[in-house]
Amino acid sequence: MKKTTVVCHLLFILNAFISLSCKVDPPARDKVLVFSKTAGFHHKSIGVGMKTIQELGMKYKFDVDTTTDSTKFVSSNLKQYSAVIFLNTTGNVLSDEQQTAFEQYIKGGGGFMGVHSATDTEYEWPWYGKLVGAYFRNHPQIQEAVLKINDPKHIATSHLPNPWKRTDEWYNFKNIQSDLHVLISIDETSYSGGGNGANHPMAWYHNYDGGRAFYTALGHTEESYADPLFQQHLWGGIQYAMGKK
Repeated sequence: MKKTTVVCHLLFILNAFISLSCKVDPPARDKVLVFSKTAGFHHKSIGVGMKTIQELGMKYKFDVDTTTDSTKFVSSNLKQYSAVIFLNTTGNVLSDEQQTAFEQYIKGGGGFMGVHSATDTEYEWPWYGKLVGAYFRNHPQIQEAVLKINDPKHIATSHLPNPWKRTDEWYNFKNIQSDLHVLISIDETSYSGGGNGANHPMAWYHNYDGGRAFYTALGHTEESYADPLFQQHLWGGIQYAMGKK
């Protein structure tokens, strides 16, 4: 074999080796778990809410798992998720062991997002009450009201009109935590049945016990999930829960 031929073969092999060595696997996509188990009132909007979050996943390139199975709350499973979303959960939905696994997930830097009746969940689990930020107390009938955007720079609110007039089921809260960064509050003079006074929060976030927590009280009605403004609000909350800036 001629010397030039050997050199060419060696160069070909070297180039192939360099090409393989420099190949970088694409980064893993973020994944969220949407949990919607109910042990109390079951919202009709859960189905459309799941579909909306799945569509957001397709649009913004993150993966979405959905479940009502609380046995998914084990450390070996939760560790794959950038955030866990409690979508209109109600009542006591996790066992003691599952609660411990979820606490460990948050303490390890995990993210949580609660939608609407996530505050109507796990009243006997004080750690969760602090994570979600408040507990549901009661609500008046569904009606139109005016929302005030307290923080127009946050990723979950920067797109919203201020004030924002919309129709939903407006929660009154108890045990509101003092460390919440309130994003949206409701004007109690704009509707009937408010019970928290001048400072009535509707959406907030905070760092808690090593992790992140975002909550929005919006999302009772099925119509909410067809609203592009609300969809973008959800997407902002998901990004915060996943740890995105």
